[in-house]
Amino acid sequence: MRRLSARHSASARPGRTTLTRQVGWFAVIGIASTAGQTLLYWALRHWAPPPVANLASLLAVTVLNTEANRRLTFRSSPVRAVQAHLAAGVLFVLAYVVTTGSVLLFRHYRPTASPAAETLVLVPSFALVTVLRFTLLRRVVFGRHRP
Repeated sequence: MRRLSARHSASARPGRTTLTRQVGWFAVIGIASTAGQTLLYWALRHWAPPPVANLASLLAVTVLNTEANRRLTFRSSPVRAVQAHLAAGVLFVLAYVVTTGSVLLFRHYRPTASPAAETLVLVPSFALVTVLRFTLLRRVVFGRHRP
């Protein structure tokens, strides 16, 4: 009997249940992506300038992030992989501009800062981009295909 009532209450609020699931998966994927991008940027930064290190780390993580979100966060969406990755390309450009801008601005004021300090500056930028990414993916890319 308890299962029926739980199933009934979940079906009574499908929008809230879906949003909760999506936010949960997106948070898990976002945290993993931010950690991966941060470590990759830090490693690349020892031999490449900030824009190049950021481009490489962002590119690698964005492809994985988009596919994980397509399969887990927005799994009920009929959007195909190619469509999702092409739409994520626009978000990639936005993310690159925001994150590279923040690290270059930081380097302007702290030209002798270490790669570790740059990486710490990038974390809030990655978080901001992640929130924008969720909103745009949910509303524009995967949201327009809801039944």
